[in-house]
Amino acid sequence: MARSDIRRSAPQGGPKPAKQPPTGARKWFRRLFVWGFAIALLAAMALGVAVALAAQSLPSFEQMKSNQAGQMIVVRARDGTELVSLGPSYGKWLSYKDIPPVMRDAMVSVEDRRFRSHFGIDPIGLARAGYVALTTGKGLRATSTITQQLARTVFLNNNRTLGRKLREGILAMALEWKYSKDDILELYLNKVYFGGGAYGVDAASRKFFGHPGSEITLPEAAIIAGLVKAPSHYSPTADADAAVGRAGVVLGLMEQNGAITPADAAAVDFSKIKFASEKGQNSVRYFTDWALPQLDLLLGENTEPIEVWTTLDVGMQKAATDAIQKNVPGGAQGALVSMDRDGAVLAMVGGTDYVTSNYNRAVNAVRQPGSAWKLFVYLAALEGGYTPNDKVVDEPVTIDGWSPRNSGGTYAGEIDVRTAFAYSKNTVAASLGNEVGFSAVAGMARRFGITTPISTVPSMVLGSNEVRLIDMTRAFASVSAKGQAVEPYGITKIQTTDGRVLYERQQKPGAMLVPAYVAAGITDLLQSAVSIGTGRAAQIGRPVAGKTGTTTSNKDGWFLGFSSGVTTGVWMGRDDDKPVPGLQGGSAPARAFAAYMTVAVRGRPVEKFETEVTLPAWQIEPDDEANLSGNPEDYYYVDEQGNLVDPNRQTPGQDGQDPGKTAPEPAVLPPAANDDFLDQATGRSKPEPAPKAKTDPATKAKPGAL
Repeated sequence: MARSDIRRSAPQGGPKPAKQPPTGARKWFRRLFVWGFAIALLAAMALGVAVALAAQSLPSFEQMKSNQAGQMIVVRARDGTELVSLGPSYGKWLSYKDIPPVMRDAMVSVEDRRFRSHFGIDPIGLARAGYVALTTGKGLRATSTITQQLARTVFLNNNRTLGRKLREGILAMALEWKYSKDDILELYLNKVYFGGGAYGVDAASRKFFGHPGSEITLPEAAIIAGLVKAPSHYSPTADADAAVGRAGVVLGLMEQNGAITPADAAAVDFSKIKFASEKGQNSVRYFTDWALPQLDLLLGENTEPIEVWTTLDVGMQKAATDAIQKNVPGGAQGALVSMDRDGAVLAMVGGTDYVTSNYNRAVNAVRQPGSAWKLFVYLAALEGGYTPNDKVVDEPVTIDGWSPRNSGGTYAGEIDVRTAFAYSKNTVAASLGNEVGFSAVAGMARRFGITTPISTVPSMVLGSNEVRLIDMTRAFASVSAKGQAVEPYGITKIQTTDGRVLYERQQKPGAMLVPAYVAAGITDLLQSAVSIGTGRAAQIGRPVAGKTGTTTSNKDGWFLGFSSGVTTGVWMGRDDDKPVPGLQGGSAPARAFAAYMTVAVRGRPVEKFETEVTLPAWQIEPDDEANLSGNPEDYYYVDEQGNLVDPNRQTPGQDGQDPGKTAPEPAVLPPAANDDFLDQATGRSKPEPAPKAKTDPATKAKPGAL
């Protein structure tokens, strides 16, 4: 054998080569893996213990069936009369086998398609939602399973906090531990909220289709399953088209998941669905729909049965409903808001029929106010120095290329401010708005509670900006309150059914929006508009102040006014913004105002308006320049020698000074300019110095005396 072969041969039974120690990176990776595995194992054990404990504490299936969710709310009028009782409505409990398979399949398809395979939470859904959030930059979307929704419905609330989601996940796994999938689905379908106060498929079926839940068909199941995502939005009673559109999505998901065949989906005809007619509900629901959402702000989280005492007056509400229904033009809608002098909403009508349309036009619709907007133009003019008796000229005017015209196309020439307002002269309003500044008019509107966007183009003085009826009514109520801010409110007290008070409104005075003389001046103008102007149809046999509003092509008609401490706003028009023949603010809206106010002020004393305009002394100076300089108490002056004079300087008898005592000598101020400077500046010759004469020191003149 060659020597080289002998060298390469390893000796039999010799020592093995030493093992290389691990590198630093491998060492840290190994430690990280070990610690991570240990922590994960401990977390899994802790989670298992938590789920086991939660499962042991869960009630029995029979107890779960009797545990109903929802809060009962009794709404009362200002006199204690029960207006409406709101709360959960439960139908007959349906066992799993009594729930139609199409209903079960529809709910699983749209809410939790992996319901049969997960353990309470859906890891695949969570992973997918996390991936979508990372790749799109959007927030993490909700991925609650049916079991999680059941846990939230029965045991938790809807707060979107991490702690609540963790508890929800643990309870969901506990439910899966203790109950079967069929039990969980039975509980869910009998407890989930479908809108309109209906809890469970039987209550929903009876409410929307008029028959028991055991008779639900495929298209009906698709509609009901689609409600869970947004009960109020997809409710058939509120928007049948939206409900049917959502049901189409549900059918698509059912077909995708194999619950129905394409032929089954194609055979569905939603036009044959007959929705149950809803029981009559009066216009009180417009008010409760506006007031009750405020409970979240006044109470926060609360689930116990409560009574809500409101400002609504039952008699006034009936009068308001009758006034709108009897005066609104055919094919049009009407709305009314009425407030007491402190902002308490006495009546609210959001449309002609709540069942047909629960859209609240009194607080949600935005429409052009027409000449009713002139309230803010004339408020700004009065604050700027005008009085109701001042002369203005009604003549053609052009502002930045815009030429407004009066109704009828005629011009009256020189008239006073009162007449221009009473007869709603557009050219005068345009000239005044241009003079005081369109931004000043916009600022006045904001000051009086207008919350919608305001454009300062010249046409804004004639009401081109869209507003809400409740905001305009609030503005007129602030005028009625002599310039003090008024804030609408509808809830005075909240208490539990056993009488424990949870909230009670504390009345606070509002800020002064304009001086008293401005409020008196605009009240003078508003009273004239009803007495001799465009609002004569609103007269009720006692002092009324108000303003009409009519928009282009008679699309909107407004009347807003007040009497005896009650302020009421009326709007009429079509929802599609089409013209309404003959509709003007001084016609149907003014008549509805008068019909309502005749009832509303009955029993209240007749109140005369304070229209005496007493201007501050600084505003009635004959010198026009004084009118432009503002309040002199806010400024300093110079005397004949050019010396600064403080008008607030103390004089004898002020600040506790005894009038009988001699006031201290005022400080001697140096002249603003000496004679040499004046001679040089004006070029006048310097007089020869007079011969010096001897004077008695006691009679020597003081510096600066003439």
